[in-house]
Amino acid sequence: MHKAAFGKRLYELRQKTKMSARDLSFSLGQSASYINKIENGKSYPSMQRFFEICDYLNITPHEFFDENRSDPEAFREIIQNLGRMNGEQVEAVRSIADQLAHTPKNRTRR
Repeated sequence: MHKAAFGKRLYELRQKTKMSARDLSFSLGQSASYINKIENGKSYPSMQRFFEICDYLNITPHEFFDENRSDPEAFREIIQNLGRMNGEQVEAVRSIADQLAHTPKNRTRR
């Protein structure tokens, strides 16, 4: 992943947590501009800092690079809720999810 794409992804994930770049920088023990430099494509974090960033964002490194999973926290919540349901409820959710997955995204209901 190029620096610009890496920075953009970090920005998107950080925005979801409502944490400022400055606060994240300080949480990592870095200067106030540390995260801004990464988000602006000027540098990469070290591997250790990358893992720390993922920890602060409450995501795995895989989730960081998997742009198709736009909201890892939403997936965790869905999985937790499924664990509280009985078999019939899980089957109903599966059926709904299957229908939604096969509905064109640009199609709207009237």
